[in-house]
Amino acid sequence: MATFADLPDSVLLEIFSYLPVRDRIRISRVCHHWKKLVDDRWLWRHVDLTLYTMRPKVMWHLLRRYMASRLHSLRMGGYLFSGSQAPQLSPALMRALGQKCPNLKRLCLHVANLSMVPITSLPCTLRTLELHSCEISMAWLHKEQDPTVLPLLECIVLDRVPAFRDEHLQGLTRFRALRSLVLGGTYRVTETGLDMGLQELNYLQRLEVLGCTLSADSTLLAISHHLRDVRKIRLTVRGLSAPGLSVLEGMPALESLCLLGPLVTPEMPSPQEILASCLTMPKLRVLELQGLGWEGQEAERILSKGLPHCMVIVRALPKESMDWWM
Repeated sequence: MATFADLPDSVLLEIFSYLPVRDRIRISRVCHHWKKLVDDRWLWRHVDLTLYTMRPKVMWHLLRRYMASRLHSLRMGGYLFSGSQAPQLSPALMRALGQKCPNLKRLCLHVANLSMVPITSLPCTLRTLELHSCEISMAWLHKEQDPTVLPLLECIVLDRVPAFRDEHLQGLTRFRALRSLVLGGTYRVTETGLDMGLQELNYLQRLEVLGCTLSADSTLLAISHHLRDVRKIRLTVRGLSAPGLSVLEGMPALESLCLLGPLVTPEMPSPQEILASCLTMPKLRVLELQGLGWEGQEAERILSKGLPHCMVIVRALPKESMDWWM
């Protein structure tokens, strides 16, 4: 029977990569060989620290000892709901990430109070910034701020960020490299604000509007007016009607359309109406319908047969992936 000692280093590294950070450090004490493997740069490309209430001293140790130039993706929490004595993210830590981690491309912050952390302190190498259940200040994304901040930022995810509003949306225009925007549960964004924001963000190639108070019809209308080059649209079907979907007809660059339930209303387009609209989109290659309750039914057959050039995916809403860096 094979033992751990018989496994090649590449297999051991793959196994170690599934371990939480604390356990990775613990196994480095098993033997000199494992200590060497734990020091391998490959193992520290993607780091998830949201499992722990991490003291600042420990975080600084990880940064200096293990992550540094190896780090590509970092996921960390801010303990917003843990009380005033809980460790908080600081501008100094954000600046240190930028200085010591020159290859950091993706930063995911969860449940963090960023009201005292200026956006100017974030690493300038970021290409993706995700904020999940975070607090931000009114000045965080205002247009008047330094336009040279985060010059490489291509994707921003704003998931349940309660302070995010119309003014912040318009402030995103200073990120000239921005191509992907995800709005999830940003209930302060209005239909007028979305329309005005997309008018200036007309270079976006991917837009997701999920679980917001905006109706799907008004969102699609704003997209059809301002995002003629958009390639991927993903939105919840709340307030979606056949006339609302028809505004996408003829979209020249749209490659992927995803509609998510479960709020299906009587005005919801029928499979035949969805098919008719999709047939007018010359580059559409993926149609995805999640959580509509159509999986395995006649609707799936109609769409698959009518769109032979498309990958038609009809399924229940999937669970959130644990591979957060993908």
